[in-house]
Amino acid sequence: MATGLMMISSIIFIIFASLWTYHDAASDTLKPGDTLNSSSSLVSASGKFSLYFYVYIDGSNNNSYLAILNKEAPNNVWIGNRDTPIVYPSSAVLTLDWNNTLKLTHQGGDPIVISSAPQTSNISTSVVATLLDSGNFILQEVNSTDGSTKQLGINHKSGHLWSMSSWATYNNPMPGPFTLDWDPNGHQLQIRRQGVLYWTSGVFTSSSKTFEFISAEESKLRYNFSVVSNENEDYFTYTAVDHDQSDQKPQWVLTFMGSFHDGSFNFAQAEDCDGYNTVGGCVRGSAK
Repeated sequence: MATGLMMISSIIFIIFASLWTYHDAASDTLKPGDTLNSSSSLVSASGKFSLYFYVYIDGSNNNSYLAILNKEAPNNVWIGNRDTPIVYPSSAVLTLDWNNTLKLTHQGGDPIVISSAPQTSNISTSVVATLLDSGNFILQEVNSTDGSTKQLGINHKSGHLWSMSSWATYNNPMPGPFTLDWDPNGHQLQIRRQGVLYWTSGVFTSSSKTFEFISAEESKLRYNFSVVSNENEDYFTYTAVDHDQSDQKPQWVLTFMGSFHDGSFNFAQAEDCDGYNTVGGCVRGSAK
């Protein structure tokens, strides 16, 4: 399911991690100078999430990707180098260097930077990369609090956009035709197909914390929504509501067909938008 960052209380969010499955017993953290290769992995504290190198085999095109998986939900998740796959069997290594840069190195190619801690951080403070039980893989200062908030939006200083994109096909993690992002001017979520506006959630109402075209009853049972807007950034954020019956938290998924769901609740069926109707948030004129 997934690349730039935002700093909140010394935490830098690298990704939205959602769903997959794998097993191992390992540390959840990379310290400066540490590496991760094809024979090792990171595992979150509870053992729920794993980060490791995944090989996608498609005939003559065999590529290696950095992936996060959820053992409780066997579906595809975040891929760290979707735009720059590493040709297998070239040996890929994830490294956190002494400049607080998280990067992939491999034979015969330039390093792929996943994330860097801002230079404004206290140089004397150690920075580590940690896989959280929320499924987020973050750069953070040692002993800082972790976070499980997911977000969509824009950092006005860096110009970076936080968004989601679908896979190319059911089993190909390359970026696909659909993207989900936040419209800070319209205060709404929106799905684009190959750059063309396809579906919107309708305006977010701050008082009720609901969207026009997303079921208020279902969404309020499952999520806490909020919007942050200031001179530095505009973004929409959500956290899952805790349920005593299960530790399983809903995860947002955007499929290569345009469906937007969390495993059990459909936010939108953008694949049903034909360009002629505006039912359920479909945008007129966005024909496939």
